[in-house]
Amino acid sequence: MSVDKLPEVWLRGPLDDLPALVQPVAFALMQARDEVETMMQGFPDALLWKSVAGMASPGFHLHHMTGVLDRMFTYANNKSLTDDQLTYLTAEGQPQAGETSIKLVRTFSLAVELSLRQLERVNEEALKDYRGVGRKNLPSTLMGLLVHAAEHTMRHTGQLLVTVNILKAGNL
Repeated sequence: MSVDKLPEVWLRGPLDDLPALVQPVAFALMQARDEVETMMQGFPDALLWKSVAGMASPGFHLHHMTGVLDRMFTYANNKSLTDDQLTYLTAEGQPQAGETSIKLVRTFSLAVELSLRQLERVNEEALKDYRGVGRKNLPSTLMGLLVHAAEHTMRHTGQLLVTVNILKAGNL
């Protein structure tokens, strides 16, 4: 059965490999992946970096969602960002040589898959544990980081959907 014929991810049943309390995070990430893969099918590379009405381009959203997942799960693991992650953040949303819609979607899908693998290892007892975020070490919890990763990804998925639909329709 194709993804567009399935019910939304949260209605497909529990995920045996994941702790119960992080399943909503997984459902949101999996839903975002499904929606991004569907909406970007056949999307012309020539429109990847087009902006509409001052909104971010599809390329930005795809870069950003991938980067956010990487950063939030780094903080969730109680680690600081690496130089490579900081470099990615600086270049986020800027076209890179050889990038295509297909490549950016695959990279985002891989980020979701890596996030799901990390969710499998979450100790539910640690969800209230403190985690520092960013250079200022702002306070959060493991649960806060995981939920933010999911809601931020879904927020950008919605923005991407609007932008992609406008660009596909040629309503510039």
